[in-house]
Amino acid sequence: AAVGSTQLVANRLLAVTDELARSCVLDPQADLGLGQAHLPEAPAGVNQVLRQRCEAGLSRRGFTHGDRVVTERLDVELGVIEHLGFASYFLTVADIVEMIRGLGIRVAARGSGAGSLVNHLLDVSGVDPIAHGLLFERFLSPLRVQLPDIDLDVESARRLEIYQHIFDKYGAQRVACVAMTDTYRVRHAIRDVGSALGMESGEISRFAKVFPHIKARDIRSALENIPELREGGFGKSSSRMALVLDLVEELDGLPRHTAMHPCGIVLSNLSLLDRTPVEPSSAGFAMSQFDKDDVEELGLLKLDVLGVRMQSAMSYALDEIERVEDVRIELDNGAQVALTDEPTFELIRSTRTLGCFQIESPGQRELLGKFAPETFDDLIIDISLFRPGPVASDMITPFLQARQGWAPAVYLHPDLRPILEATCGVVVFHEQVLRIVSLFAGVSLARADEVRRALGNRDHYPQLRAWFYPAAFDRGYCLEVVEQVWDVLCAFGSFGFCKAHAAAFALPTFQSAWLKTHHPAAFLAGVLTHDPGMYPKRVILDDARQLGIEVLPLDVQVSDRVYRVEPVGDGFGIRLALSDVAGISEDEVDRIIQARPYLDLADFFLRTKVSRPVIERLISVGAFDSLHGISLGPISLGPPSPGSVASAQSASITRRDLLLQLADLDQATKTTRSRASTGQLSLVAAIDPASSLVPTGLPEMTPAESVRAELEVLGLDASRHVVDFYSSLLDRLNVVRSKDLLTTRSQSHVLVAGVKVSTQTPPVRSGRRVVFLTMDDSTGPVDVAFFDSTSAQTLHQVFSGWLLVIRGVTRRTGPKGISIRGLQAWDLTQLYEVYQSEGLGAVLDLLAPEPEVKRYDQRAKSGTMKP
Repeated sequence: AAVGSTQLVANRLLAVTDELARSCVLDPQADLGLGQAHLPEAPAGVNQVLRQRCEAGLSRRGFTHGDRVVTERLDVELGVIEHLGFASYFLTVADIVEMIRGLGIRVAARGSGAGSLVNHLLDVSGVDPIAHGLLFERFLSPLRVQLPDIDLDVESARRLEIYQHIFDKYGAQRVACVAMTDTYRVRHAIRDVGSALGMESGEISRFAKVFPHIKARDIRSALENIPELREGGFGKSSSRMALVLDLVEELDGLPRHTAMHPCGIVLSNLSLLDRTPVEPSSAGFAMSQFDKDDVEELGLLKLDVLGVRMQSAMSYALDEIERVEDVRIELDNGAQVALTDEPTFELIRSTRTLGCFQIESPGQRELLGKFAPETFDDLIIDISLFRPGPVASDMITPFLQARQGWAPAVYLHPDLRPILEATCGVVVFHEQVLRIVSLFAGVSLARADEVRRALGNRDHYPQLRAWFYPAAFDRGYCLEVVEQVWDVLCAFGSFGFCKAHAAAFALPTFQSAWLKTHHPAAFLAGVLTHDPGMYPKRVILDDARQLGIEVLPLDVQVSDRVYRVEPVGDGFGIRLALSDVAGISEDEVDRIIQARPYLDLADFFLRTKVSRPVIERLISVGAFDSLHGISLGPISLGPPSPGSVASAQSASITRRDLLLQLADLDQATKTTRSRASTGQLSLVAAIDPASSLVPTGLPEMTPAESVRAELEVLGLDASRHVVDFYSSLLDRLNVVRSKDLLTTRSQSHVLVAGVKVSTQTPPVRSGRRVVFLTMDDSTGPVDVAFFDSTSAQTLHQVFSGWLLVIRGVTRRTGPKGISIRGLQAWDLTQLYEVYQSEGLGAVLDLLAPEPEVKRYDQRAKSGTMKP
């Protein structure tokens, strides 16, 4: 009986196990729906609804209903969309865009979707694809059954708010965020390996920070080949360090953790949770465990909602314009912001584009100076040229030579002129490749796009060549022309760019430049508040000064959490923000704003309960000057230096007096706190503000000391530029300022000086390592390039220094373009100390050219070196 019972139990367990196993079997098509698109539920007659909405958009977008080109293009696009069954997709994206705009949030499409007239008519994309020659086939093709990809750029400050509204609108059963797997690169690998081996956290951090953002497996080559790492002695040989390097290399590319994708959202119908496992994300939203590639394979609609700080900056600027000037500007309204605005293009051509989207980097500003864009289409070309592929393939040079008239544009065949005339005979865009293939092979643009995609893989070249040559011969083209065109198409596979994507980028680029041209104070206040670019705030503030915008000091009576625009005389100024004060908390900022106005420092101290260290910092940068009628003394000629004080005593209240009063207030608070807690004496009654603040005769802070305090407390020199304190030396050295560089001749030896803003080492066409340095000298940016022949001592100074003097050679590159090849570098503060103690002659001795610089001069004079 026992045996029978055991057998019965075993059979039951086997049956249950079999049932469980069968329930876990998934059919890829029936259960997961592979090969099918799973879109949010569509309304009845979805294709007709889409057509009606597009036709309603014709007049809104300025098209004539009877325009044959427009109506034929619309019919073609709608036909492809209906054939592929994607009408619901387009309506869903349009509804989300409408919802985002309804929330008062800026949104713009990016990517190849800007090439769709349907997207333009649905107000998803602001770019007119017909006016700019964009192709729908680059975005969506009847030959490729693949969900289209529309990316949305939104205000970064409100991206998660948009997520929440999407979840609320479509329901948690239809929406999930996308997962991503973060893999090991060198810095993360060093930190985790170091922690595992018990290294001190400070040592780990110092070692990790010296590396650029490279792959973990490249750690040893970086130590050998990057001069500042090699000369700095990082990774010195030891058994422990060898182990660290070995383990870091082994971790390369391995998964580190799973996180929420920064922009991907999946939208589906009610079957979503049957098709993907979900888990909570760090932001609290449901997150699919599949990554972006997985969800596309599953046929799920992935919408990329990218947070772009420039969109937040522009939105903030528009709000400031409305607040201060009582004018509401709609950047997407062509009647208000015309894409033909000449003053905006004048600004772009001037290269004074700090803060502007896509065109503020040193390389882009140099390209703008060479190119001198005149139209919106020029801006599209400029953005397309400044990409790793075009730079590496040197397609910029032939374009610029033809553009500036230095060389004739070359067309391999007269039939190519209409396709390539806008880019001076140079193939720049994917769309041009489609048209060339279509022309020479006699195929549709959709088929041509399939060829373009295949050109990205060299393994396909023999098969493509065997197809392309006969097709071109049949069209009447000779062997020589066909071979030349084929070579161009093959080369294009490594450097082309989608024109629709560039056009989508060019729109916010132009809009940001328009704002800087017509409302510079509001625009730069937005840039300072939302920090969208590559430059620190002190550089943006200096740019504001050069545009005639007054930088208004921090003031507890009027400063806000963020940067604000204030009327100043006939213009506008930018008021510094409380949130930039080192160590201040959000609660303290709130209390300062809510308790205003104040009578004096004591009133502020008693009512805000802000910590003493924060108040000391506020005093040191002048945030109480207006309350107590404080003004700084005369400008001194020396640089900010620790311990320096003004010699003259003051008969009025000074910042140092305020610091003393603060100490008294703090001590009185501590003394009376115990009595106040027992009801013996109130804190307010215990302090007599009127008797606490009297002039002590202590000297006021000098302007130099004030700037040092600003740098320490705010991270920027607000009252004046730090380089100004070294003007006496710089003038005697004949240092050339940024504003005067364009007046220098090519191949001139110059000294330039300034505050280091950034260093970059991007890939360049030659494969050699080039260090690009940007400095700020109070009149504008100075860009210098150091090549691999530069001495290790000079490169060490470039990377370790902050205030620099650079010797270099100029090269004119266009109407507004000039570059400097860096040869030597020195620390400005050290030179100034020598100047003060030993005189100008000693400084000139230090600035003597190195032997390598002298050899460079000889090669340049003999003409044996390329400029």
